[in-house]
Amino acid sequence: MSLRSLRILRAIARHGSFARAGEAIGLTQSAVSLQVKSLEEEFGVLIFDRSRRLPVLTEAGQILLARSEEVLTLYDQIAEALSDERSLSGRLKIGAIPTALSEVLPDALALLYRAHPRVRVHVAAGLSGELAHHVAAGELDVAVTSEPVRPHPANLFWTPLYEHRFWLVAPAELGQQDLRKLLSEQPFIRLDNRAWSGRPIERELERLRVRVREEMILGNPETIIRMVQKGLGISVISLSEETRAQLDVMCLPFGEPQLTRWVVLLERHDRRGGRLANALAQAVTEVTRNRAR
Repeated sequence: MSLRSLRILRAIARHGSFARAGEAIGLTQSAVSLQVKSLEEEFGVLIFDRSRRLPVLTEAGQILLARSEEVLTLYDQIAEALSDERSLSGRLKIGAIPTALSEVLPDALALLYRAHPRVRVHVAAGLSGELAHHVAAGELDVAVTSEPVRPHPANLFWTPLYEHRFWLVAPAELGQQDLRKLLSEQPFIRLDNRAWSGRPIERELERLRVRVREEMILGNPETIIRMVQKGLGISVISLSEETRAQLDVMCLPFGEPQLTRWVVLLERHDRRGGRLANALAQAVTEVTRNRAR
């Protein structure tokens, strides 16, 4: 029996099939099947009922899964338990939205490494909704996302890190115009709704009763800004003051009052208060505080 086999068993139970579990953890379906077969041979039981279209845990499989969760939780806590108060060690799997990756996270990780050189971090990019599901499934330890909006996985909690305001961004050559006029007449580049910050934009557009002429749906704010700079349309996105000051586009406050969004550190309830996660949150907070001075 290996920890890898136990993680594969957990992934199958969470994703509902060998194929989807393989996609989530980066293995082929045949490799997943071999690991399951190895577990079954080792314990002399059938773990899954394969007579159905999707595999279903047998009674023995349910027992094995429950014990596997206990083993994996204990293993994941070993590095943290061995580290002392001043110098943490261990591995942290982080997900992050594009704006965090391009703005605050590089400096925060550099600060984290300087304070705790034995910490190792794996970073994955994604949109808020996708990252939340990865955290809920235990595939990521934490994620830096927009503040969750419903529906979202129930076993999550979040710590506020910093706040952004929403702006309508338009090509500078359009000059100062009424916000409603821009929204109704110019091609609109929509932020993908899988990004949680896209939801309040939708609600405000509905409140304004403005029908936009949608031309593109994009998930990366940096890409949206480049499209706007090329005169391909207008958009609504959240921006830090530092980023906004550097843009050569027109920015108009969006919302009455102007909408804001919190960027948060997302975790599972059963891992609340992890010292590595706390250290990351402190690093992000310090970087944003220094930039605001």
